[in-house]
Amino acid sequence: MTLLGAFGIGEKAVGVHGTRMDIIAKNMANMDTPNYVRKIPVLNATDNISFAGLLTTFKDDMFSSATVPFVSGGVAMSGVVEDPTLGDRMYRPGHPDADANGYIRTSNVNPMVEFGDAAMAQRAYEASLAVMKITKEMVDQAVQMGS
Repeated sequence: MTLLGAFGIGEKAVGVHGTRMDIIAKNMANMDTPNYVRKIPVLNATDNISFAGLLTTFKDDMFSSATVPFVSGGVAMSGVVEDPTLGDRMYRPGHPDADANGYIRTSNVNPMVEFGDAAMAQRAYEASLAVMKITKEMVDQAVQMGS
């Protein structure tokens, strides 16, 4: 892996986890909005890093070129899905979103779940920044050795 590749992985992860935090913030902001449906970001690895995928990569690359294959890794956001959990029904006959019986559907956002997701996203964001910092330090050391 090149040093620029490590920067690229860190940069992509910082962007993905920043977007993840934006989605969590939007969920929290709409916690009391009737009919709001919680959004869930879907994250995937950019490479097939399962055991079967690694064996296939080794088989294809190592035996043809006699080198250990490079798996770039990283994370990507493949989309956003809506939480299928229904919010509670609340009797509000004068509300503009009320059905014929006077009920509205409350938001299905659970603040405790959002706080947990936010903590995990923050840790992942910080880890991605640490990867970029370590890579920068490696580049600085390489430049110092060369001069």
